[in-house]
Amino acid sequence: MRRALGILGCCLLLLLPPLPPAARGSPHRLRRQPRPGGGLPGSQAAADTACKNRPLDLVFIVDSSRSVRPEEFEKVKIFLSKMIDTLDVGERTTRVAVMNYASTVKVEFPLRTYFDKASMKEAISHIEPLSAGTMTGLAIQTAVDEVFTEEMGTRPATFNIPKVVIVVTDGRPQDQVQDVAASARTAGIEIYAVGVDRADMQSLRIMASEPLDEHVFYVETYGVIEKLTSKFRETFCAVNVCALGTHDCEQVCVSNDRSYLCDCYEGYTLNPDKRTCSAVDMCAPGRHECDQICVSNNGSYVCDCYEGYTLNPDKKTCSAMDMCAPGRHDCAQVCLSNDGSYSCDCYEGYTLNPDKKTCSAVDVCAPGRHDCEQVCVRDDLFYTCDCYQGYTLNPDKKTCSRTEVCAPGTHDCEQVCVSNGGSYTCDCYEGFTLNPDEKTCSRAITSSLVTTEESCKCEAIAALQDSVTSRLEALSTKLDEVSEKLQAYQGRQQVV
Repeated sequence: MRRALGILGCCLLLLLPPLPPAARGSPHRLRRQPRPGGGLPGSQAAADTACKNRPLDLVFIVDSSRSVRPEEFEKVKIFLSKMIDTLDVGERTTRVAVMNYASTVKVEFPLRTYFDKASMKEAISHIEPLSAGTMTGLAIQTAVDEVFTEEMGTRPATFNIPKVVIVVTDGRPQDQVQDVAASARTAGIEIYAVGVDRADMQSLRIMASEPLDEHVFYVETYGVIEKLTSKFRETFCAVNVCALGTHDCEQVCVSNDRSYLCDCYEGYTLNPDKRTCSAVDMCAPGRHECDQICVSNNGSYVCDCYEGYTLNPDKKTCSAMDMCAPGRHDCAQVCLSNDGSYSCDCYEGYTLNPDKKTCSAVDVCAPGRHDCEQVCVRDDLFYTCDCYQGYTLNPDKKTCSRTEVCAPGTHDCEQVCVSNGGSYTCDCYEGFTLNPDEKTCSRAITSSLVTTEESCKCEAIAALQDSVTSRLEALSTKLDEVSEKLQAYQGRQQVV
C-alpha cells in the first residue's frame, strides 16, 4: 500500500513544476504542459480503488464577471466537470453545489439537488456568465447564509462532514472580503482560493484558510485550470477502508479518514453492536408525517387516508371527498355530504325507506300531515283544502265558514226554504203541498164540499201570501243595494 501511494504521489508531482525554496506559504502555480499519455500504472490503479475522497459538503463559487471571456468561462465549466469526475458523489458521500457570481450572486444548484455526476455535469453545461462586477465577499456570504443550511442540503454538524468552498476568480474583489471570509472560516468552512491570470494574490490569501500553501492556487491561464483537478483530488483523498472490503458493516460502510463507521439504509437503525441494522417501525408515533394513516413498507412507509378521504398531492395530508358527487353515492333522491361520508334523504312529500337509500311517496292527506279544517284533497305530492256542503273556504285556504243556504238566490225552493245546518229543505205555504221534485208546491184540495165563501177566503189568503212574499223579496233586494252603497261609501272614507 505504501509503495502504491508513493507511486501516486510521484505521478502527481510530475504534473507540478518545482517550487523554489522561498515558495513555502506561496500559492501553487501551474503552467501549460503537454498532456501525459497512457493510463495509470497498475499500482496506482490499485490505489485509486482504495483512495476515495472523504465525504464533503462542497461548494464551487465561480467568477463570471466581464473580465472572464466567454471561451474562458467554458474552460471553468470544464474544470468543474472534471472536478466532479474525481469526486465520490452521492447523497451519503460528497454533495456538490455550484454558485455563479459577478455583481450579483446566483445559486445554480444547492447541495440537495443532484446526487449523481451526470445530472451535475448537465446542469453545469447550461450555466451562463452574469458579467459586470466582482462581488466575491457577497458570494461567500451568500454561501454561508443560503447554501450551507440543512434546508438546502448541508448535513447536520453531528455528522462531522467537512464544509468546503472553492473560489475561482481572475480579478480583485470589489467588496470587503476579509471579514466575510474570516466569519465563514470561524463557522467551520474551509476555503480554497484559485486565482487565474489577473487575480489579486493578496485577496486570495485573505480569503483562504490556513495553511496558505495548501489552500491558495494560481494558474496563468484558464487553459490549464483543469490540471488543478489532480491536486484537489490528492487533497481530498482518503484511504477508503470500505472499498478495500475489510469492514464488517451489515449494510453501509462510511469511510472516515483511515477508519470507517457503519450506517444503515433509510428505514433501518444501527444496533448497539454498531455493525448490524434493524428495521425501524416508521409508523411509530413521531416517526412519520402522515395526516391520517401510516402504512409501513419494508423500512419505509407510505401515507393513506380514511374511507371518504383522498390523499393530497403532497402524499401526506388528506382531503374529504365529495361523497355526493355523481357516481359516488346510491341515494335515490337527495345525498347529504357529511365530512367524508354521506346520508340519504328524500324530496318533500316522500319518506325514506328502511334501506336508507330509496324513497316512497307520502299520503299527504293522512291525519296529522295536513292543516285543512274539513276536507283534504290530495294532488300527487301536494294537497288543497275544501269544505263540506254548506260551508265555504276562507281566504287562508285552510279553514271553512258556514254558508247561508237560504239566502235569496242561493236555493231553488219555490215557496219556503228551511235551513238545516249547512244544507236546506224546501216547504210550502199552508194550503199547498210539496211536489215530488222536493222544490215546487201545488195547491192542496182538502174537500170537494168547500163552500164558495171558504174558497174565497183561501184565495184571499193565498193572494195575501203571494203579495207578502213578493214584497219581502223586493225588500231584500233593496237591503242588498243599500248594503252595497254603504260599503262603497265606507271605502271612499278610508281612501280620504
